[in-house]
Amino acid sequence: MHNTDYDLTIIGGGLSGCEAALQAAKVGINVKLVEMRPFVSTGAHTTGKLGELVCSNSLGSNLPDRASGLLKMELRKLGSFLIKIADECSVPAGRALAVDRNLFASKVTDLIESNKNIDLVRTENISFPEGISIIATGPLTSKRFAKSISKKLGQKNLFFFDAISPILDKETIDFNVAFMGSRYEACDQNQGDYINLPFSEQQYHDFIELLKSGKQHPKKAFELDIVYGIESSSPLFFEGCLPVEVLAHRGIDAMAFGPMRPVGLNDPHSNKRPYAVIQLRREDLAGDLYNMVGFQTNLTYGEQLRIFRSIPGLNRVEFIRFGSMHRNSYVNSPLCLYATLELRNSPGIFVAGQLTGIEGYAGNIGSGLLAGLNAPRLIQGKGLIELPCTTILGSLCKYISSTKSDSFQPMKANFGLLPPIPGKRKISKRERNKKIADRSNIDLGDYLDQVNHL
Repeated sequence: MHNTDYDLTIIGGGLSGCEAALQAAKVGINVKLVEMRPFVSTGAHTTGKLGELVCSNSLGSNLPDRASGLLKMELRKLGSFLIKIADECSVPAGRALAVDRNLFASKVTDLIESNKNIDLVRTENISFPEGISIIATGPLTSKRFAKSISKKLGQKNLFFFDAISPILDKETIDFNVAFMGSRYEACDQNQGDYINLPFSEQQYHDFIELLKSGKQHPKKAFELDIVYGIESSSPLFFEGCLPVEVLAHRGIDAMAFGPMRPVGLNDPHSNKRPYAVIQLRREDLAGDLYNMVGFQTNLTYGEQLRIFRSIPGLNRVEFIRFGSMHRNSYVNSPLCLYATLELRNSPGIFVAGQLTGIEGYAGNIGSGLLAGLNAPRLIQGKGLIELPCTTILGSLCKYISSTKSDSFQPMKANFGLLPPIPGKRKISKRERNKKIADRSNIDLGDYLDQVNHL
């Protein structure tokens, strides 16, 4: 497009910003999409591609009776561009949707750059733009723009630390020990989407002690010197993404009932269920790279070599990427956002993505989608969309906009946010979840029919 006549400005080229830009462009809105990478680094991203996935390559379960699976069903129904790309870039991951992250980011970038209604501008944004806009700068918002956010909202950002799992070279894994398999599915050397690393009871206890004694990276300047001058030597971790060395300190069984749970797996080498297990999930379509599921960490690289090579089957493993930890910022959404994602004190400005406190890739795509629908509706003089709270995306938006602000923490998609299924008859969890999914599908369809007639 390459002009200065924009209807909508979007700050941030991550998942939510790109989804918002594509939704707005679809209805003929002229969009200016501002992304600071690669000229300004975040400290966690490695490329300048749009929609780069920094942590896991998994978007969660695809099953409709799981909250993340239902959310993706809703996004497909709503016409999400990025979920469509994720489906096209999927790699085997059991019942989950995982992607080849490089292919995914490349496709997102190509779609944005080829869209005649989107002008991609590579620069650091340091102040709020004039006119209708969407702020989607994510958890690694630049220091200068974070100050503008703080000034605009009249409050300090909250913050916590998010961690990344290591990625391994499959060829260096010992399959005399490791085996392929998915939980609750028959597994042998040729079946299953995950690589499993089994532990005996003694191996597990020894490994936990190593984790507890491991040295961690000192915090980086951009993490300790938070934009408001706050310094912290005791970072706040998001409970849904704890570093494994932190989890190990929570009790000897914390890992065995968490990321190392062995349920639903049988080791074909011994024909027994392991005492504990670490799963590795494919990272790329070729199947050369695997990440350690649930093993986000802030251990130093030397300690990761020492400790993770003690894992059965990884004694000679090569690391393609070490785990790391970074600052993750978000706003106190109940104080400043409506469920439409518009700012309470600044009409015409929307916030989307992880900055809102919505966690998870699919959730952030969803918030970008909603903002990308609402900003054009405001431009066109239409009423804003507030999705039914019986949908996963609607319930997430309700949570971030109406929960108690003094206890607000980031939230992933989960059925606990949804109103209960009416009726006194006790039903199984699976049946309840199916009813929730059916209700969401009906309510979302009915709501979209109403919106389309307005």
